[in-house]
Amino acid sequence: MPVKALVVYNSNPAAIAPNQNAVLAGLRREDLFTVVLEQFHNDTADYADILLPVTTFLEHTDLYFAYGHYYLQLARPALPAPGEAKSNVEIFRLLAARMGFDDPCFADSEDDMIRTLLDSPHPFVHGITLEELDRHGSVRLRLPEPFQPFASGGFGTADGKCHFRAAELDYTPPVESRHGDTALRRKYPLEMISPKNDDSMNSTFGHRDAVDLQTATLHLSAADAARRAIRTSDQVRAYNDRGSCVLVAQVDDSVQAGVVCAPAVRWGKRSPDKRNVNALVSDRLTDAGGGPTFYSCLVQVERIGD
Repeated sequence: MPVKALVVYNSNPAAIAPNQNAVLAGLRREDLFTVVLEQFHNDTADYADILLPVTTFLEHTDLYFAYGHYYLQLARPALPAPGEAKSNVEIFRLLAARMGFDDPCFADSEDDMIRTLLDSPHPFVHGITLEELDRHGSVRLRLPEPFQPFASGGFGTADGKCHFRAAELDYTPPVESRHGDTALRRKYPLEMISPKNDDSMNSTFGHRDAVDLQTATLHLSAADAARRAIRTSDQVRAYNDRGSCVLVAQVDDSVQAGVVCAPAVRWGKRSPDKRNVNALVSDRLTDAGGGPTFYSCLVQVERIGD
């Protein structure tokens, strides 16, 4: 069935999704009713039929999983919600009530949901309580001390070592790579990568001028720049069959010849052509894992005015 209604929260698909031109065409559909929950008027908010203000992490209760460390964290509001802003949870709770859903879960408070998670049989959270989190703010997961998961038994192999066995992999190079489709590579000879920007979190903070300058940059090697008569600070156009975007060249040694790098991800509305690097990225899925192919993208680059 066709999608007729869309609610966007904790995301900015107009900026972060691959094949950006197709995404924007979908958001422009007259028969699509779009609701966006946001703190900032980002790219996706421009396509909203209804834009609702929501709280930030400083203004609502939330539980933060361990991410790169071993501690579960609880956050209580440090500030009252401004104006009529509500949390995502409260908005969906009210929406469920208005639509007549009477399942008990729709009446759960934030604390109820946190307790449900902590009641999980998973050994990492066994015995952790909301009251303990409230007292300490953060609690170490129930892991052995010290935590050395591969110290005994190793990786389950005969010698306990991890074996990649690369020679046994049935590897097929990505279509859009130096080892992929040769005809496509002749047409678009540069592999484009768009890694995380140091001062961003996906498209978060894209409203800041300093961040916009960073994500408006295309890094090229000296060899590739010279071949195209491009110098640092030149305005350039990166393009392929899916679309194009305008960036500012930075010629340096951060990338090797044959590779260009555009830190992600800029708000398209801040670009001269209202696009960012995701206008170039395919919506193909990876053969292993079914993820997006953000790092399998061939492009050509030209100095604007040539």
